[in-house]
Amino acid sequence: MNPIDFDKHTRRAFMQRSASLAVAAGTMTTFAVNLATMGEAAAFSATDYKALVCVFLQGGSDYAHTVVPYDAASHAKYAKIRGVSSGRDNLVIARSDLSATVLKPTTALPEGRQYALNPNMQGLTELFNRGVATVQFNVGPLVMPLTRAQFQSGNTSKYPIPPKLFSHNDQVSVWQSYSAEGATEGWGGRIGDIALSSNNGSVFTCISLTGNSVFLAGRTALQYQCAPGGAVPIEAGNPYFMMNNSAVSDWLMNMVQQASSDPFENEHAKVVRRAVVAEAQVRAGLSKVLMNTEFPSGSYLADQLKTVARLIAARQSLGVKRQVFLVSIGGFDLHDNLVSNQPGLLKQVSEAITAFYGATEELGVANNVTTFTASDFGRTLTPNGDGSDHGWGSHHFVVGGAVKGAAFYGTPPPISAGDTSAPEDQWHVGQGRLLPSTSVEQYAATLARWFGVADSELYGLLPYLKNFGSAAGFQNYPTNLGFLG
Repeated sequence: MNPIDFDKHTRRAFMQRSASLAVAAGTMTTFAVNLATMGEAAAFSATDYKALVCVFLQGGSDYAHTVVPYDAASHAKYAKIRGVSSGRDNLVIARSDLSATVLKPTTALPEGRQYALNPNMQGLTELFNRGVATVQFNVGPLVMPLTRAQFQSGNTSKYPIPPKLFSHNDQVSVWQSYSAEGATEGWGGRIGDIALSSNNGSVFTCISLTGNSVFLAGRTALQYQCAPGGAVPIEAGNPYFMMNNSAVSDWLMNMVQQASSDPFENEHAKVVRRAVVAEAQVRAGLSKVLMNTEFPSGSYLADQLKTVARLIAARQSLGVKRQVFLVSIGGFDLHDNLVSNQPGLLKQVSEAITAFYGATEELGVANNVTTFTASDFGRTLTPNGDGSDHGWGSHHFVVGGAVKGAAFYGTPPPISAGDTSAPEDQWHVGQGRLLPSTSVEQYAATLARWFGVADSELYGLLPYLKNFGSAAGFQNYPTNLGFLG
């Protein structure tokens, strides 16, 4: 192999080859996008620390296999719809198998309604019954409060609905950003915008452990991406990447960080310098973290949440008082093999969140960190093969020391396939698909208000929030759901 002639490899020649090098390195685009120039937004002045952690269940989690009707009357209805009458009783979780995961709210639900979690979710059951976790019933995207009759009228001018319902990519985007696929801002990132002025530098305000996502994209706050093990390395500075030659690596890193009179080259150099500084800061911060809480091994979600806990522990060295995190777990698109696959996924979710809450207790920030779940959509109550089809509303969990737990929030939906015009079926639009009785806007507003966002800022943050609450004439759709202190 011929040695590199450094005199012939000028900076301009390097920039001309940068596109090819980015493909080879596999990281140029990532850190360039993550660490683009960010401004600072005018916002509240935080004196304490708070973090929101979104756990996204990719694929659309089946609500009826997660939060299961337990009282005898409700379970009988659930079992009949879920499959006994059609010979698909393998989709039904037997009532006897739910006894260890019965949820025990401090205030009983009306009409003797009871729920239990999937038998594999004992950790989350314990957190609920301890009073640090809650279930928010039937959450989903809404433009405005909607009845079943209004939805079925087809008059979307008078009764607008979210775009492209039941589509995975679009509903992920709608959940995270209010718009279908292609959106450029998410409500997590917009919360980050407001928090920027309280942080010493904005790079670590919004952190994703699960790759690029619109949820953490703000107008000025962009997401910083970490791997489950910590900072993402800049491969151009890795001697093993550059033919195991540290001299080549050092030369390349020095060259790509030099100032230039060319605007593109100079901006590229600024981004690289910022990336180098950020990586070093994360590595240094995490190196000082000692944490005894044990997380489940072999769980990608647990690995992500462990790193979130470590980043929170390093918050002072990272210079942040407000942070928004995103983690995720995939595999929930279960048209088939629901009983085979979802219990294992829910076990990972329960164990990872339980360990994470334990870590926040160890770090002394349990009251300052709120974890919540989200998903593309819920699924149908009626079977689809040995699984379920795409739905709309779903039940979600909120966990943290500030949570008013051991309680259910929202309206428990009737147990129905929703194929009749009976009044009690108002929350179903066919096949047991839930018409949301709580909007993502209300859910997000409750989280954002706890985080420190002022009421006057909420309506700019969440564009459809003005359609909910008493000011809009919908007292049954409050803009504060009440699950946080």
